[in-house]
Amino acid sequence: MNWSEIAARLDADGCAVLPDLLSAAECAAVRDDYANEALFRKRIVMERHGYGRGEYQYFEYPLPARVAALRSALYPPLADIANRWNEAMHVETRYPNEHAAYLEQCHAAGQTRPTPLMLKYGAGDYNCLHQDLYGEEIFPLQATFLLADPERDFRGGELCLTTSRPRLSRTSPV
Repeated sequence: MNWSEIAARLDADGCAVLPDLLSAAECAAVRDDYANEALFRKRIVMERHGYGRGEYQYFEYPLPARVAALRSALYPPLADIANRWNEAMHVETRYPNEHAAYLEQCHAAGQTRPTPLMLKYGAGDYNCLHQDLYGEEIFPLQATFLLADPERDFRGGELCLTTSRPRLSRTSPV
C-alpha cells in the first residue's frame, strides 16, 4: 500500500479507501463468522438502545486470526499519521509504533476488552452517528471493511463518515 498517498487522502478528506485488502472469499469467510457465537463477547440490537436498526457483535479474545492480522498490520502506519496530526495540533499524546505496545498501554489503563466489532444490516437498517469510547486511551483513526458486494448483495445504502472539527471562537484571531 502506498501509505504516503493514503496519508495525503486522510489529510485532505479525513478518510481514504484501501481497496483489495480482503478478497471476496476472505470477506465471505469473515461475514460467515457472524453466526459463530463463540467468537463474540457481546451482541447489541441497535433499536433497543436507540442506536438505529440492525445489530452488531463485539469480538472476544482471542480475535480471529484475520481480524488480528489486519489490526496489527494497519496500526503502525495509522499510528504514524495520528502522531503527525497530534504534533501539528500541539497535542502531547503519542502512540507507540507497534500495536502490541498500544494494547499494553490500554490494558494498563483498565481497558481490557477487545473493541473490533461486526455489524449486520437488513433492508432499511441504519446506524446513528455516534462514538464508542471505553476509557482514557482513544485511538483517533478507525478502519471499516465492507464485507458485502453492493453489486451482488444489496442495492442502495451509503456509508457516511463524519468528524467534528474544532470551530474558531468569535474572539480567536484569524
